[in-house]
Amino acid sequence: MRSRERSGQVFLSRPETRRGVLLGVLLGVGVATGLFGQIRTADGVTRGKESNWPQWRGPESQGVSAERELPSTWDETRNIRWKTPLPGTGFSQPVIWGNYVFLTADVEGGPAPAGHAPPKRVISGQEFVHPEWYGADKLHLFKTLCLDAATGALLWERTSYEGTVYDYRHKRGNYAAPSPITDGTYVYTYFGSEGVYCYDFKGRLVWKRSIGPVGTVGMGVGTSPVLHENLLILQADQEFDGSNSFILALDKKTGREVWRKARPVQSSWSTPVLVRTAERTELVTSGNEWLIAYNPSTGAEYWRTTGLKSHAIATPLIGEGLVIFASGFPSKVMIAVRPGGQGNLDGTDRIVWRYQKGTAYVPSPILYQGHVYLISDAGIMTCLDARTGAVVYEGGRVPIATKFYGASPVAFDGKILLTSDDGDTFVIKAGPKHEVLGTNPIGEPTRTSLAIANRRLYLRSEKHLYCIEATPPAKEPKAG
Repeated sequence: MRSRERSGQVFLSRPETRRGVLLGVLLGVGVATGLFGQIRTADGVTRGKESNWPQWRGPESQGVSAERELPSTWDETRNIRWKTPLPGTGFSQPVIWGNYVFLTADVEGGPAPAGHAPPKRVISGQEFVHPEWYGADKLHLFKTLCLDAATGALLWERTSYEGTVYDYRHKRGNYAAPSPITDGTYVYTYFGSEGVYCYDFKGRLVWKRSIGPVGTVGMGVGTSPVLHENLLILQADQEFDGSNSFILALDKKTGREVWRKARPVQSSWSTPVLVRTAERTELVTSGNEWLIAYNPSTGAEYWRTTGLKSHAIATPLIGEGLVIFASGFPSKVMIAVRPGGQGNLDGTDRIVWRYQKGTAYVPSPILYQGHVYLISDAGIMTCLDARTGAVVYEGGRVPIATKFYGASPVAFDGKILLTSDDGDTFVIKAGPKHEVLGTNPIGEPTRTSLAIANRRLYLRSEKHLYCIEATPPAKEPKAG
Protein backbone atom coordinates (compact mmCIF):
# COMPACT_ATOMS: atom_id res chain seq x y z
CA MET A 1 0.00 0.00 0.00
CA ARG A 2 1.35 3.40 -0.83
CA SER A 3 0.14 6.88 -0.01
CA ARG A 4 0.31 10.13 -1.93
CA GLU A 5 -1.12 13.46 -1.00
CA ARG A 6 -2.65 11.88 0.96
CA SER A 7 -15.62 21.10 11.60
CA GLY A 8 -20.03 21.80 16.24
CA GLN A 9 -21.00 23.93 19.25
CA VAL A 10 -24.56 24.81 20.09
CA PHE A 11 -26.15 27.09 22.65
CA LEU A 12 -28.94 25.43 24.60
CA SER A 13 -32.10 27.37 25.22
CA ARG A 14 -34.02 26.65 28.39
CA PRO A 15 -36.38 25.47 29.59
CA GLU A 16 -35.80 25.22 26.34
CA THR A 17 -28.56 -8.29 15.81
CA ARG A 18 -25.48 -7.73 15.93
CA ARG A 19 -25.22 -10.46 13.19
CA GLY A 20 -25.95 -10.45 9.45
CA VAL A 21 -28.86 -7.99 9.65
CA LEU A 22 -26.65 -4.91 9.62
CA LEU A 23 -27.66 -2.71 6.69
CA GLY A 24 -24.77 -0.29 6.65
CA VAL A 25 -25.94 2.28 4.11
CA LEU A 26 -24.02 4.65 6.25
CA LEU A 27 -23.63 8.33 5.66
CA GLY A 28 -21.18 10.71 7.07
CA VAL A 29 -23.37 11.35 9.95
CA GLY A 30 -21.61 15.21 12.65
CA VAL A 31 -18.81 24.20 15.52
CA ALA A 32 -17.78 26.43 17.83
CA THR A 33 -19.71 29.65 18.24
CA GLY A 34 -16.60 31.76 17.96
CA LEU A 35 -15.32 29.69 15.07
CA PHE A 36 -18.31 29.91 12.75
CA GLY A 37 -19.81 33.18 14.02
CA GLN A 38 -23.10 31.49 14.93
CA ILE A 39 -25.35 31.43 17.99
CA ARG A 40 -28.44 29.38 18.74
CA THR A 41 -31.47 31.34 19.85
CA ALA A 42 -34.49 30.17 21.86
CA ASP A 43 -36.45 29.34 18.70
CA GLY A 44 -33.76 26.90 17.62
CA VAL A 45 -32.62 28.98 14.65
CA THR A 46 -29.04 29.86 13.82
CA ARG A 47 -28.18 33.55 13.45
CA GLY A 48 -24.84 34.68 12.11
CA LYS A 49 -22.91 36.94 9.76
CA GLU A 50 -21.85 34.18 7.37
CA SER A 51 -24.13 31.85 5.47
CA ASN A 52 -21.76 28.91 5.32
CA TRP A 53 -22.40 25.19 5.66
CA PRO A 54 -19.04 24.21 7.14
CA GLN A 55 -19.64 20.64 8.33
CA TRP A 56 -21.99 17.65 8.40
CA ARG A 57 -25.54 18.97 8.95
CA GLY A 58 -24.51 22.60 8.78
CA PRO A 59 -23.36 25.36 11.15
CA GLU A 60 -24.51 23.64 14.35
CA SER A 61 -24.62 20.05 13.06
CA GLN A 62 -28.43 20.19 13.27
CA GLY A 63 -29.57 20.48 9.63
CA VAL A 64 -31.21 23.89 10.19
CA SER A 65 -30.64 27.08 8.18
CA ALA A 66 -31.77 30.60 9.08
CA GLU A 67 -31.93 31.60 5.41
CA ARG A 68 -35.28 32.55 3.87
CA GLU A 69 -34.73 33.38 0.20
CA LEU A 70 -34.24 29.76 -0.77
CA PRO A 71 -35.80 27.68 -3.56
CA SER A 72 -38.45 25.17 -2.53
CA THR A 73 -39.40 24.00 -6.05
CA TRP A 74 -37.15 22.44 -8.69
CA ASP A 75 -36.75 19.51 -11.07
CA GLU A 76 -34.05 18.23 -13.44
CA THR A 77 -33.80 21.61 -15.19
CA ARG A 78 -35.94 24.17 -13.35
CA ASN A 79 -34.09 26.33 -10.81
CA ILE A 80 -30.84 24.42 -11.47
CA ARG A 81 -28.00 26.96 -11.48
CA TRP A 82 -25.46 24.31 -12.42
CA LYS A 83 -24.92 20.56 -12.50
CA THR A 84 -21.39 19.16 -12.31
CA PRO A 85 -20.37 15.52 -12.89
CA LEU A 86 -18.37 13.96 -10.05
CA PRO A 87 -15.68 11.27 -10.22
CA GLY A 88 -16.31 7.88 -8.64
CA THR A 89 -18.90 7.63 -5.90
CA GLY A 90 -19.46 9.25 -2.52
CA PHE A 91 -21.99 9.91 0.23
CA SER A 92 -20.20 12.84 1.87
CA GLN A 93 -22.36 15.93 2.20
CA PRO A 94 -20.87 18.95 0.42
CA VAL A 95 -19.61 21.62 2.79
CA ILE A 96 -19.53 25.27 1.71
CA TRP A 97 -17.47 28.25 2.77
CA GLY A 98 -17.89 31.41 0.72
CA ASN A 99 -17.29 30.49 -2.91
CA TYR A 100 -15.77 27.08 -2.13
CA VAL A 101 -17.59 23.73 -2.11
CA PHE A 102 -15.74 20.72 -0.70
CA LEU A 103 -16.59 17.03 -0.93
CA THR A 104 -14.90 13.63 -1.22
CA ALA A 105 -15.09 10.69 -3.59
CA ASP A 106 -13.96 7.08 -3.92
CA VAL A 107 -12.73 5.97 -7.34
CA GLU A 108 -12.55 2.18 -7.48
CA GLY A 109 -9.64 0.62 -9.36
CA GLY A 110 -8.45 -2.85 -10.22
CA PRO A 111 -8.00 -5.88 -7.99
CA ALA A 112 -6.00 -5.64 -4.77
CA PRO A 113 -2.64 -7.44 -4.68
CA ALA A 114 -2.71 -11.14 -3.98
CA GLY A 115 -2.42 -11.79 -0.28
CA HIS A 116 -4.19 -8.62 0.86
CA ALA A 117 -6.81 -9.62 3.42
CA PRO A 118 -9.19 -7.56 5.57
CA PRO A 119 -9.60 -8.43 9.26
CA LYS A 120 -11.46 -11.58 10.27
CA ARG A 121 -14.34 -11.49 12.76
CA VAL A 122 -14.94 -14.41 15.07
CA ILE A 123 -18.12 -14.82 17.13
CA SER A 124 -18.60 -17.76 19.48
CA GLY A 125 -15.64 -19.50 17.89
CA GLN A 126 -16.95 -19.17 14.34
CA GLU A 127 -15.82 -16.78 11.65
CA PHE A 128 -18.45 -14.14 10.90
CA VAL A 129 -18.92 -13.34 7.19
CA HIS A 130 -21.52 -10.81 6.05
CA PRO A 131 -23.09 -11.63 2.67
CA GLU A 132 -23.04 -7.98 1.57
CA TRP A 133 -19.46 -7.01 2.36
CA TYR A 134 -17.76 -5.26 -0.54
CA GLY A 135 -14.67 -3.40 -1.68
CA ALA A 136 -11.70 -4.80 0.24
CA ASP A 137 -10.55 -6.81 -2.77
CA LYS A 138 -10.17 -3.65 -4.87
CA LEU A 139 -7.69 -0.79 -5.14
CA HIS A 140 -9.07 2.65 -4.40
CA LEU A 141 -8.36 6.35 -4.96
CA PHE A 142 -9.84 8.53 -2.21
CA LYS A 143 -10.21 12.07 -3.50
CA THR A 144 -10.81 15.51 -1.99
CA LEU A 145 -12.57 17.91 -4.37
CA CYS A 146 -13.07 21.67 -4.40
CA LEU A 147 -15.66 23.31 -6.69
CA ASP A 148 -16.58 26.92 -7.42
CA ALA A 149 -19.89 27.57 -5.63
CA ALA A 150 -21.10 30.03 -8.27
CA THR A 151 -20.30 28.03 -11.41
CA GLY A 152 -19.70 24.41 -10.38
CA ALA A 153 -16.28 24.48 -12.03
CA LEU A 154 -13.69 22.15 -10.51
CA LEU A 155 -11.08 24.34 -8.79
CA TRP A 156 -8.87 21.48 -7.66
CA GLU A 157 -8.86 17.74 -7.09
CA ARG A 158 -6.39 15.88 -4.88
CA THR A 159 -5.79 12.16 -4.42
CA SER A 160 -5.67 11.91 -0.64
CA TYR A 161 -5.05 8.18 -0.57
CA GLU A 162 -4.23 5.48 -3.11
CA GLY A 163 -4.02 1.76 -2.45
CA THR A 164 -5.74 -1.08 -0.67
CA VAL A 165 -8.27 -0.55 2.11
CA TYR A 166 -8.12 -1.99 5.62
CA ASP A 167 -11.69 -3.29 5.71
CA TYR A 168 -14.84 -4.01 3.77
CA ARG A 169 -17.84 -1.74 3.46
CA HIS A 170 -21.49 -2.67 2.95
CA LYS A 171 -22.31 -2.96 -0.76
CA ARG A 172 -24.83 -0.11 -0.37
CA GLY A 173 -22.37 1.99 1.61
CA ASN A 174 -19.40 4.05 0.51
CA TYR A 175 -15.79 4.64 1.55
CA ALA A 176 -16.26 8.40 0.96
CA ALA A 177 -19.09 8.67 3.52
CA PRO A 178 -17.71 11.05 6.21
CA SER A 179 -18.32 14.69 5.32
CA PRO A 180 -15.45 17.20 5.24
CA ILE A 181 -15.26 20.08 7.70
CA THR A 182 -13.73 23.55 7.32
CA ASP A 183 -12.84 26.46 9.58
CA GLY A 184 -12.62 28.92 6.70
CA THR A 185 -8.86 28.54 6.33
CA TYR A 186 -8.35 24.80 6.01
CA VAL A 187 -10.54 21.87 4.98
CA TYR A 188 -10.26 18.47 6.69
CA THR A 189 -11.26 15.14 5.17
CA TYR A 190 -11.45 11.75 6.90
CA PHE A 191 -11.40 8.26 5.39
CA GLY A 192 -11.30 6.05 8.50
CA SER A 193 -8.36 3.65 8.52
CA GLU A 194 -6.97 5.38 5.44
CA GLY A 195 -6.30 8.63 7.26
CA VAL A 196 -7.10 12.26 7.99
CA TYR A 197 -6.04 15.04 5.61
CA CYS A 198 -5.76 18.82 5.95
CA TYR A 199 -5.65 21.09 2.88
CA ASP A 200 -5.64 24.85 2.47
CA PHE A 201 -8.18 26.43 0.14
CA LYS A 202 -5.72 26.29 -2.77
CA GLY A 203 -5.43 22.51 -2.43
CA ARG A 204 -2.02 22.42 -0.80
CA LEU A 205 -1.63 19.45 1.59
CA VAL A 206 -0.82 20.91 5.03
CA TRP A 207 -0.66 17.62 6.93
CA LYS A 208 -1.91 14.04 6.89
CA ARG A 209 -2.19 11.49 9.68
CA SER A 210 -3.19 7.89 10.27
CA ILE A 211 -5.24 7.29 13.43
CA GLY A 212 -4.77 3.53 13.13
CA PRO A 213 -7.11 0.78 11.90
CA VAL A 214 -10.82 1.47 12.35
CA GLY A 215 -12.89 -1.71 12.09
CA THR A 216 -16.65 -1.25 11.74
CA VAL A 217 -17.85 -4.85 11.32
CA GLY A 218 -17.14 -4.40 7.60
CA MET A 219 -19.91 -1.81 7.22
CA GLY A 220 -17.67 1.21 6.49
CA VAL A 221 -16.95 4.39 8.41
CA GLY A 222 -19.80 6.91 8.80
CA THR A 223 -18.87 9.41 11.52
CA SER A 224 -17.70 12.85 10.40
CA PRO A 225 -15.08 15.07 12.10
CA VAL A 226 -15.91 17.90 14.50
CA LEU A 227 -13.96 21.10 15.23
CA HIS A 228 -13.60 22.64 18.69
CA GLU A 229 -11.28 25.63 19.04
CA ASN A 230 -7.84 24.34 17.98
CA LEU A 231 -8.90 20.66 17.93
CA LEU A 232 -10.17 18.28 15.26
CA ILE A 233 -12.15 15.53 17.00
CA LEU A 234 -12.90 12.03 15.65
CA GLN A 235 -15.04 9.27 17.12
CA ALA A 236 -13.90 5.75 16.18
CA ASP A 237 -16.15 3.08 17.71
CA GLN A 238 -15.18 -0.39 16.55
CA GLU A 239 -16.36 -3.95 16.05
CA PHE A 240 -18.82 -6.05 18.04
CA ASP A 241 -17.04 -5.82 21.39
CA GLY A 242 -15.76 -2.23 21.32
CA SER A 243 -12.42 -3.28 22.78
CA ASN A 244 -10.51 -0.97 20.43
CA SER A 245 -13.00 1.92 20.33
CA PHE A 246 -11.71 5.44 21.02
CA ILE A 247 -12.32 9.13 20.59
CA LEU A 248 -9.41 11.47 19.92
CA ALA A 249 -8.48 15.08 19.27
CA LEU A 250 -5.79 16.27 16.87
CA ASP A 251 -4.20 19.71 16.73
CA LYS A 252 -5.95 21.16 13.69
CA LYS A 253 -2.84 23.04 12.54
CA THR A 254 -0.35 20.18 12.73
CA GLY A 255 -2.26 16.89 13.04
CA ARG A 256 -0.48 16.13 16.32
CA GLU A 257 -2.52 13.95 18.69
CA VAL A 258 -3.59 15.99 21.73
CA TRP A 259 -5.71 13.43 23.58
CA ARG A 260 -7.21 9.98 23.08
CA LYS A 261 -9.75 8.17 25.27
CA ALA A 262 -10.93 4.56 25.10
CA ARG A 263 -14.69 4.10 24.71
CA PRO A 264 -16.68 1.11 26.05
CA VAL A 265 -18.90 1.15 22.97
CA GLN A 266 -19.20 -1.16 19.96
CA SER A 267 -19.22 0.04 16.33
CA SER A 268 -21.21 3.19 15.72
CA TRP A 269 -21.64 5.63 12.84
CA SER A 270 -22.93 8.70 14.68
CA THR A 271 -21.15 12.05 14.60
CA PRO A 272 -20.63 13.71 18.00
CA VAL A 273 -22.00 17.18 18.74
CA LEU A 274 -20.77 20.06 20.87
CA VAL A 275 -23.24 21.46 23.39
CA ARG A 276 -22.80 24.65 25.39
CA THR A 277 -24.59 24.75 28.76
CA ALA A 278 -24.51 27.72 31.13
CA GLU A 279 -21.38 26.34 32.78
CA ARG A 280 -19.36 24.55 30.10
CA THR A 281 -19.07 23.02 26.64
CA GLU A 282 -19.75 19.29 26.34
CA LEU A 283 -18.76 16.88 23.56
CA VAL A 284 -21.77 14.54 23.41
CA THR A 285 -21.57 11.10 21.77
CA SER A 286 -24.15 8.47 20.92
CA GLY A 287 -23.62 4.73 21.29
CA ASN A 288 -25.16 1.31 21.72
CA GLU A 289 -23.94 0.65 25.26
CA TRP A 290 -23.49 4.21 26.56
CA LEU A 291 -24.32 7.83 25.79
CA ILE A 292 -21.29 9.79 26.98
CA ALA A 293 -20.36 13.47 27.32
CA TYR A 294 -16.72 14.59 27.44
CA ASN A 295 -14.72 17.74 28.02
CA PRO A 296 -13.76 18.52 24.41
CA SER A 297 -10.50 20.19 25.44
CA THR A 298 -9.13 17.25 27.47
CA GLY A 299 -11.27 14.18 26.77
CA ALA A 300 -12.22 13.88 30.46
CA GLU A 301 -15.65 12.31 30.91
CA TYR A 302 -18.44 14.48 32.33
CA TRP A 303 -21.37 12.06 32.36
CA ARG A 304 -22.81 8.92 30.88
CA THR A 305 -26.12 7.09 30.76
CA THR A 306 -27.20 3.72 29.37
CA GLY A 307 -27.13 3.77 25.59
CA LEU A 308 -29.61 3.07 22.83
CA LYS A 309 -29.13 -0.71 22.81
CA SER A 310 -29.33 -0.36 19.04
CA HIS A 311 -27.10 0.86 16.21
CA ALA A 312 -25.98 4.44 16.81
CA ILE A 313 -26.10 6.16 13.42
CA ALA A 314 -28.21 9.32 13.86
CA THR A 315 -26.57 12.58 14.92
CA PRO A 316 -27.87 13.75 18.34
CA LEU A 317 -30.34 16.64 18.36
CA ILE A 318 -29.88 19.75 20.51
CA GLY A 319 -32.45 22.25 21.73
CA GLU A 320 -35.02 23.11 24.39
CA GLY A 321 -32.37 22.42 27.03
CA LEU A 322 -31.96 18.80 25.88
CA VAL A 323 -29.78 16.45 23.88
CA ILE A 324 -31.92 13.87 22.05
CA PHE A 325 -30.48 10.56 20.84
CA ALA A 326 -32.12 8.21 18.33
CA SER A 327 -31.77 4.79 16.72
CA GLY A 328 -33.93 2.93 14.23
CA PHE A 329 -32.52 -0.61 14.27
CA PRO A 330 -32.84 -3.21 15.64
CA SER A 331 -35.02 -1.26 18.08
CA LYS A 332 -36.71 2.09 17.52
CA VAL A 333 -35.80 4.38 20.41
CA MET A 334 -35.28 8.03 21.34
CA ILE A 335 -33.82 9.25 24.63
CA ALA A 336 -33.84 12.91 25.74
CA VAL A 337 -31.16 13.88 28.27
CA ARG A 338 -30.61 17.19 30.05
CA PRO A 339 -26.85 17.91 29.82
CA GLY A 340 -24.75 19.51 32.55
CA GLY A 341 -24.70 16.47 34.84
CA GLN A 342 -21.87 14.50 36.38
CA GLY A 343 -21.24 10.76 36.62
CA ASN A 344 -23.83 8.11 35.82
CA LEU A 345 -27.21 9.73 35.06
CA ASP A 346 -29.24 6.50 35.08
CA GLY A 347 -32.28 6.82 37.32
CA THR A 348 -32.00 10.61 37.63
CA ASP A 349 -34.29 13.39 36.45
CA ARG A 350 -31.78 14.26 33.73
CA ILE A 351 -33.34 11.47 31.65
CA VAL A 352 -36.31 13.59 30.60
CA TRP A 353 -38.30 11.44 28.15
CA ARG A 354 -38.22 8.38 25.90
CA TYR A 355 -40.08 7.45 22.73
CA GLN A 356 -40.06 4.08 20.97
CA LYS A 357 -41.60 4.42 17.52
CA GLY A 358 -41.08 6.02 14.14
CA THR A 359 -37.28 6.33 13.85
CA ALA A 360 -35.27 5.52 10.72
CA TYR A 361 -32.27 3.23 10.35
CA VAL A 362 -29.89 5.81 8.87
CA PRO A 363 -31.41 9.34 8.58
CA SER A 364 -31.19 11.58 11.64
CA PRO A 365 -34.34 13.24 12.99
CA ILE A 366 -34.48 17.03 13.09
CA LEU A 367 -35.44 19.51 15.81
CA TYR A 368 -37.01 22.67 14.44
CA GLN A 369 -39.07 25.41 16.09
CA GLY A 370 -39.80 23.36 19.19
CA HIS A 371 -40.77 20.13 17.44
CA VAL A 372 -38.83 16.94 16.74
CA TYR A 373 -39.60 15.41 13.34
CA LEU A 374 -38.75 11.76 12.73
CA ILE A 375 -39.12 9.82 9.52
CA SER A 376 -39.29 6.07 9.11
CA ASP A 377 -37.46 4.15 6.39
CA ALA A 378 -40.65 4.49 4.31
CA GLY A 379 -40.93 8.24 4.92
CA ILE A 380 -43.73 8.14 7.47
CA MET A 381 -43.35 11.24 9.63
CA THR A 382 -43.94 11.66 13.35
CA CYS A 383 -43.88 15.02 15.13
CA LEU A 384 -43.10 15.26 18.86
CA ASP A 385 -43.01 18.10 21.35
CA ALA A 386 -39.26 18.53 21.88
CA ARG A 387 -39.58 19.43 25.57
CA THR A 388 -41.81 16.53 26.63
CA GLY A 389 -41.71 13.89 23.90
CA ALA A 390 -45.51 14.09 23.62
CA VAL A 391 -46.89 13.10 20.21
CA VAL A 392 -48.10 16.06 18.14
CA TYR A 393 -49.00 13.90 15.13
CA GLU A 394 -48.19 10.49 13.68
CA GLY A 395 -48.59 8.87 10.28
CA GLY A 396 -47.67 11.79 8.03
CA ARG A 397 -46.89 10.37 4.60
CA VAL A 398 -45.11 11.50 1.46
CA PRO A 399 -47.21 11.19 -1.73
CA ILE A 400 -44.92 8.65 -3.46
CA ALA A 401 -43.97 5.16 -2.28
CA THR A 402 -40.21 5.36 -1.72
CA LYS A 403 -37.38 4.65 0.72
CA PHE A 404 -35.26 6.79 3.02
CA TYR A 405 -32.02 4.92 3.76
CA GLY A 406 -29.67 7.83 3.18
CA ALA A 407 -30.27 11.57 3.42
CA SER A 408 -31.23 13.30 6.67
CA PRO A 409 -33.83 16.09 6.66
CA VAL A 410 -33.00 19.79 6.61
CA ALA A 411 -35.15 22.76 7.62
CA PHE A 412 -35.50 26.42 6.68
CA ASP A 413 -38.19 29.12 6.54
CA GLY A 414 -40.94 27.01 8.14
CA LYS A 415 -40.29 23.97 5.95
CA ILE A 416 -38.83 20.47 6.44
CA LEU A 417 -37.15 18.91 3.37
CA LEU A 418 -36.90 15.12 3.05
CA THR A 419 -34.82 13.61 0.22
CA SER A 420 -35.51 10.01 -0.75
CA ASP A 421 -33.12 7.41 -2.16
CA ASP A 422 -34.77 7.98 -5.56
CA GLY A 423 -33.72 11.63 -5.56
CA ASP A 424 -37.13 13.15 -4.82
CA THR A 425 -37.17 15.94 -2.23
CA PHE A 426 -40.48 16.40 -0.41
CA VAL A 427 -41.25 19.78 1.15
CA ILE A 428 -43.25 19.46 4.39
CA LYS A 429 -44.81 22.37 6.25
CA ALA A 430 -43.32 22.68 9.73
CA GLY A 431 -45.80 22.79 12.60
CA PRO A 432 -48.42 20.72 14.37
CA LYS A 433 -50.23 19.58 11.21
CA HIS A 434 -48.65 17.44 8.49
CA GLU A 435 -48.91 19.03 5.06
CA VAL A 436 -46.91 18.20 1.92
CA LEU A 437 -46.18 21.42 0.04
CA GLY A 438 -44.42 19.93 -2.95
CA THR A 439 -42.29 17.22 -4.55
CA ASN A 440 -39.02 18.01 -6.34
CA PRO A 441 -37.41 15.29 -8.52
CA ILE A 442 -33.94 15.32 -10.05
CA GLY A 443 -34.19 11.99 -11.88
CA GLU A 444 -31.15 10.44 -10.18
CA PRO A 445 -30.72 8.37 -7.02
CA THR A 446 -29.17 10.09 -4.02
CA ARG A 447 -28.15 9.10 -0.50
CA THR A 448 -26.71 12.45 0.56
CA SER A 449 -28.27 15.21 2.65
CA LEU A 450 -28.93 18.65 1.21
CA ALA A 451 -26.52 21.47 2.07
CA ILE A 452 -27.62 25.12 2.28
CA ALA A 453 -25.56 28.29 1.79
CA ASN A 454 -25.97 31.75 0.33
CA ARG A 455 -29.52 31.33 -1.05
CA ARG A 456 -28.61 28.05 -2.73
CA LEU A 457 -29.20 24.37 -2.06
CA TYR A 458 -26.57 21.77 -2.96
CA LEU A 459 -27.70 18.22 -3.66
CA ARG A 460 -25.35 15.36 -4.42
CA SER A 461 -26.77 12.58 -6.56
CA GLU A 462 -25.21 9.33 -7.62
CA LYS A 463 -23.20 10.98 -10.41
CA HIS A 464 -23.55 14.77 -10.05
CA LEU A 465 -23.57 17.73 -7.70
CA TYR A 466 -26.54 20.04 -8.28
CA CYS A 467 -26.70 23.70 -7.28
CA ILE A 468 -30.32 24.77 -6.87
CA GLU A 469 -31.18 28.46 -6.85
CA ALA A 470 -34.47 30.30 -7.26
CA THR A 471 -34.71 32.01 -10.63
CA PRO A 472 -35.84 35.61 -10.19
CA PRO A 473 -39.09 36.40 -11.99
CA ALA A 474 -38.82 38.21 -15.29
CA LYS A 475 -39.18 41.96 -14.97
CA GLU A 476 -42.24 43.56 -16.50
CA PRO A 477 -41.32 46.01 -19.28
CA LYS A 478 -41.85 49.61 -18.34
CA ALA A 479 -44.71 51.37 -20.05
CA GLY A 480 -43.78 54.19 -22.38
